[in-house]
Amino acid sequence: MTTSTPELVVLLSEDGTPIGTALKSEVHHGETPLHLAFSCYVFDRDDRLLLTRRAWEKKTWPGAWTNSCCGHPGPAESVADAVVRRVEQELGVRVTELELVLPGFRYRAVMADGTVENEICPVYVARCDDPATLAPDADEVAEHEWVDWTSFRDDVLHGRRDVSPWCVEQVEAMPDPLPLRPPG
Repeated sequence: MTTSTPELVVLLSEDGTPIGTALKSEVHHGETPLHLAFSCYVFDRDDRLLLTRRAWEKKTWPGAWTNSCCGHPGPAESVADAVVRRVEQELGVRVTELELVLPGFRYRAVMADGTVENEICPVYVARCDDPATLAPDADEVAEHEWVDWTSFRDDVLHGRRDVSPWCVEQVEAMPDPLPLRPPG
């Protein structure tokens, strides 16, 4: 019988300096401390975005449509390495062309039940060369769809697409066009 190691998140000071760790299972509540996270927007070779719906059992924003993958780097893990690791764990695919697009993104959002997200959350874009291999982990992703980025962005910016609060803020702040290399 194998036991899994509890997942730790990196706690941050107001200026973004690591100041310790906490168990992920205990960090999200009404007084969530500032911690390190990431968001990733995965695109296929046709420049479609992989949009995911968070699993209904998630502690924060269950069932919300959002970017492709979110997560937390572990202690001493680079954010880029954490992105690659979590995309593979949550979605079953490997990404290429990982690009940091919002290095200093930070947000705080409060759910209706008072649970708080409070993160410094660098935002990445990446390519998935073989979307046919997509195999989302049901504990993380309830549904997914590939959507046209331009239409998605326009719908989010004009309030026609309901997505997580961090996704709205990220889409508003992301450069247009995104720094993805042309397919091929």
